[in-house]
Amino acid sequence: MKLQQIDQYRWRIAREGRMQVEAIIYADERLMRDIRDDESLQQVVNVAHLPGILRASLAMPDIHRGYGFPIGGVAAMDAETGVVSPGGVGYDIN
Repeated sequence: MKLQQIDQYRWRIAREGRMQVEAIIYADERLMRDIRDDESLQQVVNVAHLPGILRASLAMPDIHRGYGFPIGGVAAMDAETGVVSPGGVGYDIN
């Protein structure tokens, strides 16, 4: 995946293929070195494919691999065309 630095604290993975929106990751260069070593960036891209996602798939500086969404991932969905995904918060929360 192509990661582009926007500014000191933001990185972009441009929309490609069936991605509905781009992915934006909030992290400085030091944090990004660690983030690149796990599967969380792929999870941010996976979230960008969800139906009804609005604007961007976001990842906060504490991003790390989760079950569906990355931990530290944020996504807003359109109320009419979007999805409700327990992967956004985990399956262990009742």
